[in-house]
Amino acid sequence: MAAPHKQGEVVEKILFLAHVDESCNVLPKAVYEVLGLAIDVAAQMNATLTIGLIGENVDTAAAFIGSSGATRVLAVSGPDFAQPRYASDAAALEAICRAVQPTLVLAPATWRFSRVLPGVSHRLAGQADTHITGLEIRDGALTASRWYYRQRIEAVIRRDARPWFLLLESGCHKPWTGEPGAPSMEKMPVVIPAELRRTNVTGTRAPKSEAQTIRPDADLLFVAGAGWTKKQSDGKVHGEEAESLILRFLELSKASLGGSKSLVDQSGDNQAVLGFMTHLNQVGQTGATPRHPKGLSTCCHGEEPHVVGWRFIHERRAINLDPNCGWARGKADVLYVSDAFEVMKRVNELLATGSEKKEEATATAR
Repeated sequence: MAAPHKQGEVVEKILFLAHVDESCNVLPKAVYEVLGLAIDVAAQMNATLTIGLIGENVDTAAAFIGSSGATRVLAVSGPDFAQPRYASDAAALEAICRAVQPTLVLAPATWRFSRVLPGVSHRLAGQADTHITGLEIRDGALTASRWYYRQRIEAVIRRDARPWFLLLESGCHKPWTGEPGAPSMEKMPVVIPAELRRTNVTGTRAPKSEAQTIRPDADLLFVAGAGWTKKQSDGKVHGEEAESLILRFLELSKASLGGSKSLVDQSGDNQAVLGFMTHLNQVGQTGATPRHPKGLSTCCHGEEPHVVGWRFIHERRAINLDPNCGWARGKADVLYVSDAFEVMKRVNELLATGSEKKEEATATAR
């Protein structure tokens, strides 16, 4: 239970900001994670919590978070806020902030908010910090954590300036799982003049689903190492088979694809490469540091620079023919000493069988 405030102590007012997904008017997954963190911080600091929503239609979203314990739920909605646009989003968020007068503003680091919230902070003479991965109360004050130097140095930030805007990364907290309620939502009229509506979204271009290899919200990260493009037991390179096995696995499992530095660098050495692998897939000290619940490394020896990219993976497994590789030295929860080609071939067969049974069951239910 939070301790009562002492006389003269500053009472924090927390504003949690969220937006609905422009394609379906529901809240993104990251919203529930940051909402859970905001509720915990408000309880620890004995602070008030207000929720601000923006989007074309926020009624459904407001109902989902109605029982979160917020004292107020403010919303700015309408056609002008259906699509991400800096001018209209900034105007809506500024209006909510001025109505609440918060000391702390917490928001998920979605691409929509990451683009606009620092500008809103400037309009309100506040301070903004991005890529925050955790909040903690230390000596009665709020501190924020974030990583630098490819997630090898963690900094703890404390600011006296208010309002303080914090953009929090996905995976920083368990999602809030409360029951839907019926909040008393206050809709705020924000008029967007013509000069702020000059930018229009005319459409979306996205790769085909089978070509999409980077999936930040996937449950599994599949990492391919350089061993896939080396000579196998028969003394030959099986690049086409490797591509087929990996792409088939990604299609069936909807996993996200990562690659070791040694693999993605091979294109510059005129060596056999995987046609769909680029430096954008690189995981490690000089690559990305993803946050998937599970990770499976294949044909990679588990060198330290690569393992740095697995810092936030909860469950680590690896497939390697070398029983003395780096993964066997405490870096993986489970190491399968086997041929990755044979293992993934069998895994794909099992996944395909399961997918067919699921389709049959769905067809029968219909």
